[in-house]
Amino acid sequence: MKELILGGVRSGKSRLAERLAADSGLPVTYVATAQVGDDEEMARRIALHRERRPAHWGLIEVEADLGATLAREAAPDRCLLVDCLTLWLTHLLWDLDDAASVEAQQGFLEVLTGLPGRLILVSNETGLGIVPLGELTRRFCDDIGRLHQAVAARCDRVIFTVAGLPQVLKGEPLQPKSGS
Repeated sequence: MKELILGGVRSGKSRLAERLAADSGLPVTYVATAQVGDDEEMARRIALHRERRPAHWGLIEVEADLGATLAREAAPDRCLLVDCLTLWLTHLLWDLDDAASVEAQQGFLEVLTGLPGRLILVSNETGLGIVPLGELTRRFCDDIGRLHQAVAARCDRVIFTVAGLPQVLKGEPLQPKSGS
């Protein structure tokens, strides 16, 4: 099963993804796309995510090679949780030239459909606000919108989270939380 979880900043999408991964009953590998660099605030965000995750989950940190990483790591008896596509695309647009960025995105989309096992993808929905100023920011919004559409078409379930409330847009309804 492949799932895409979209939502705004602090909408509850990562927590939902983590719950679905834990409830899968499969060994989980967290595929992190964030890069800290010199950003202390990002380092704090990453630390909070790490503290929340079970210690027995695996961790892979990726850069542009998300498609190749997923192709290598996916297995029928495994759950991969990718958090998040938004940061991954940001790094592609910032760090690579246009051709390499498009190639990385296409490589990811090409492997996505055939991946075995459970895959949970998290991404920020950015298309609900005003059109931003600046060419790169507008390009990012256009590219992430197109990427979300392509990923959603390849996923079995698509969920939009608002204020911690998941809304299933495509696929089977969610099961109640564990223990409830």
